[in-house]
Amino acid sequence: MATPSLTTRSVALDLVSSVLKRHRPLDETLEGHSGFTALEPRERAFARNLSATTLRRLGQIDDIIGHCLERPLPRRAVAVRDVLRLGICQLFFLNIPAHAAVDTTVSLLDTIDLSPYKKLVNAIMRRLTREGEKFTRAQDAARLNTPDWLWDSWQRTYGKATGRKIAEAHLNEPPLDITLKGDPDIWVKSLQGEILPTGSLRLATGGIVTTLAGFDEGAWWVQDTAATLPALLLGDVKGKHVIDLCAAPGGKTAQLLARGARVTAVERSAKRLQRLQQNMTRLGFSAETVCADANVWKPDEQVDAVLLDAPCSATGTIRRHPDISYLKKQSDVDSLSDAQYRLLEAALEMVKPGGRLVFCTCSLQPEEGPQLIEKILAGQSSFKLDPIMAEDVSGLSELITGAGVLRSLPNHLSEHGGMDGFFAARLVRG
Repeated sequence: MATPSLTTRSVALDLVSSVLKRHRPLDETLEGHSGFTALEPRERAFARNLSATTLRRLGQIDDIIGHCLERPLPRRAVAVRDVLRLGICQLFFLNIPAHAAVDTTVSLLDTIDLSPYKKLVNAIMRRLTREGEKFTRAQDAARLNTPDWLWDSWQRTYGKATGRKIAEAHLNEPPLDITLKGDPDIWVKSLQGEILPTGSLRLATGGIVTTLAGFDEGAWWVQDTAATLPALLLGDVKGKHVIDLCAAPGGKTAQLLARGARVTAVERSAKRLQRLQQNMTRLGFSAETVCADANVWKPDEQVDAVLLDAPCSATGTIRRHPDISYLKKQSDVDSLSDAQYRLLEAALEMVKPGGRLVFCTCSLQPEEGPQLIEKILAGQSSFKLDPIMAEDVSGLSELITGAGVLRSLPNHLSEHGGMDGFFAARLVRG
């Protein structure tokens, strides 16, 4: 197999810089990066894996750099650190042959007009090929790769042992989960996957999603197994009118349609709504779609059920999106929690008497989950908490808290490869 090119590494360098210097989400950068889209599929996969793994292991990588640099790099050479980051990632976390990792890392400096630093980078990389393992053996990977504010929050919220398990679950790229429309047995064999207790099909290696069997036929859609649970909490929705708020990219919309609901999918972003519509077309589903802000949009009449998957910090998906660790901070959580409260207030008005609302976020932060529900229930009397039972979530009782809400963690289902972190609460109108 040919070694990924210097051009591919140059693209990965720009992707990492975009996240760390320009504070742009990695997936958003990938979509609009002309250099990335121009690469061959195998090269694109390598560039994405290299950039994502560098971000996933950034704490360890920077710790190693700190041991190797005798003095800080000058401001004009700040990009040298990013070049070293990619090189160290290849050497220790991607199993790239040492000679290839060293040579391409040194050569990468020519592409960004930093050739005077080739001698320094070459010396560091060659030293690491000889001595690097002594650094990695002594490292606390879970702690180093978790920003202080997240580590402290998870230790307070979940306890020291579980907080550490969450951080450890983020160290490796997760498997790919898909939700099936039809007979799972066909696709277990075809895609060589494993059916999880939740009913999701898990693939050990994802590959390029659009080339997998069943994609073009609309036989399934990509959806982490934890993300399938909130829609199930609405119970039997056959023949019922369900509003799916903040609906894109449409995984939960598809779930509800597959179970016989009449769905109105509301999404404020026209671009994201178009993606939802494209997904429904591929799957052979039809839903009413509305491009509107859920804070101000109102249905013609109150409905049987509402599903609100509110915009959040997404800290429950760090194993899948390691850039989140470096894009979010506590102040973001606070402002997002305020926005979620307003959305939830608006959503409650859409539910008819006797109807249900499920609120969920893919966040591990308590401000975006249990604290928010406590606050909303304290401020009104029309709704009460409808406790979630183990049978609502395929018998996975470890996902249900003592308060009767759902809390999945990245270390849950660890024997199967983990799951995303989700919070969900079910409310019923009296």
